Amino acid sequence: MVQTPAYFKYYGSTFVLDTDPEGNWVGHRLNIDTGEFELDNRPITEVLLATSTSDVTVLDRDDFIWWTEQERGRLRGDGAVFALYETIDAMYEQKEREGRKAFTPEERALIKSIRRRTFKMWNNPVPDGDR
Repeated sequence: MVQTPAYFKYYGSTFVLDTDPEGNWVGHRLNIDTGEFELDNRPITEVLLATSTSDVTVLDRDDFIWWTEQERGRLRGDGAVFALYETIDAMYEQKEREGRKAFTPEERALIKSIRRRTFKMWNNPVPDGDR
């Protein structure tokens, strides 16, 4: 039995598997063009039967948020969420200008914190925090 919500990276976008009140599986996949999660039950069987050679990766909630917000960060628009994405972009640009291969632990923690914050700013299929 799969514990829900369950998080996946599915062919380059994030996917969350949950159950409805009747106990049926329900899937939501990130639309990388809009940043919104859309109901999509088609991948359910594939993610449940995924092997280590497939294009499906099991994620924990933190990695799910990281990958979701990394994809959303490619979007452009107005508002607070996009200003936060620009802050992360500036950090990547500074690291590159300085010729560093990795972020400092403090920078990585800040990016993780910002991504958790931006994740909460969107309408996500599973409320913040697992049940």
